[in-house]
Amino acid sequence: MKIMLDTNAYSFIMQKHLPLLDIIEHAEYIHLPATVLGELYAGFRMGNKFEQNCALLEDFFMLPGVSIVDTDKNIAERYGILIKQLKEAGTPLPVNDIWIAAAALETGSRVVTYDSHFKMIPGIVVISP
Repeated sequence: MKIMLDTNAYSFIMQKHLPLLDIIEHAEYIHLPATVLGELYAGFRMGNKFEQNCALLEDFFMLPGVSIVDTDKNIAERYGILIKQLKEAGTPLPVNDIWIAAAALETGSRVVTYDSHFKMIPGIVVISP
C-alpha cells in the first residue's frame, strides 16, 4: 500500500500513536509531499526544539520506503483540476491540503490524515487511524 502523510499524521507518528505506527509498518511506500515538509519546517522554526525536530525528521527519511514527493508539472495540473472541482462544488479547502491531495492522486497513494475535509476531495482515499 502507498500512503501520503499529512502534517498531522507525521506529528502523531512522532507521538508514537500505535494505530498509525501499525499503518506505517505495513506500508510499502510512505510519501511526504514537499508541502508537508514546508509545514513541518515552519512548525519546527516556531517551536523551541528546531534541531531536535530536524534530526528526528532526517531519521524518518532513512526508514525503508520513505520518500519525498516534489511538486512537478503533473501534480500542478492535478492541483488545478481539484481547485476547479472544489470551487464548483462549493467546498473550498485549505490550499496546502489540495496540494497534498494532488500529490496523493499523482502517486496513487492513500492520504493518512486526521482532517476529515480530505474526504470531500474527489478521488482521494483517506485513512484516519
